[in-house]
Amino acid sequence: MKAVSYRAFGGADVLEYGELPDPRLGPDSVLVRVKAAAVNPVDWKAREGYLGTLIDPVFPVVPGWDMAGVVEQAGIAVTEYAPGDEVIGYVREDMLSRGTFAELVAAPVRCLARKPAGLSWAQAAGLPLAGLAAYQSLVRAAHTAPGETVLVHAAAGGVGSLAVQIAGALGARVIGTASEPNHVFLRELGADPVVYGKGLDERVRALAPDGVDVIVDPVGKQALRTSKGLLKDGGRLVSVVDHTVVARGGSYVFARPDAADFAALTELVESGALTVPIAEVFPLEKAALAHELSQAGHARGKIVVEIG
Repeated sequence: MKAVSYRAFGGADVLEYGELPDPRLGPDSVLVRVKAAAVNPVDWKAREGYLGTLIDPVFPVVPGWDMAGVVEQAGIAVTEYAPGDEVIGYVREDMLSRGTFAELVAAPVRCLARKPAGLSWAQAAGLPLAGLAAYQSLVRAAHTAPGETVLVHAAAGGVGSLAVQIAGALGARVIGTASEPNHVFLRELGADPVVYGKGLDERVRALAPDGVDVIVDPVGKQALRTSKGLLKDGGRLVSVVDHTVVARGGSYVFARPDAADFAALTELVESGALTVPIAEVFPLEKAALAHELSQAGHARGKIVVEIG
């Protein structure tokens, strides 16, 4: 099969496009012919070795945890899916090795869900990780309620743009940080935009004088340090990138595959409450450019690699 892989940690130039053996199919997995795979910041962080203390690599590593495609074959223990089924997947295993930047992926059933109707292959590929991170932050960790005010940092990005929509669907008022060129985009998603950077406290307080109930942080570092003072008493701070949030009294969410959460995301998509904004689509052989765009940190929505 054609795939992108790397044989050592490093910059985007370590990514190689070429032939790799087809993956073996385990009893609890299905073989998926991948149509599209999404890029997430965790992909370039893993490629540069930043996850070395968390997940062991088995080289060559095929990057990518998100994908959408069509089932070609089901493992002998699988009853949930059959050849021809259209699926999405957050295919995260306990090692870095068999990722989704490939024509074929052997995906454990626990990592899969049926593709939501109405999404393109690119949009479907962009939903799993970012959608689960946003949903699990707002619902599982923060227990966001109707009428509350939610602040989403980096609200025009992959996780942020989905968190804005999910918070709105939960009945919350949403404030989103973004650069000024993205403010019209955020208003279209349903958020009140504010410019990030120096003076953010005052700008948020102008919109929410008593503070906010929930903050979702896909950025970490300075955004996290600023956040604590913007919360009401009893407010909840959740980060999907910075585990030091726990020491600040908040919650850390490392998105995980979950059937019920996949079903909730599908319901939101099919009801029209949630869509997946696409920043740019690259062919598989240009995966290094997709990584570089993600690493630059200014994409509006999801970055996707087209495969099938």
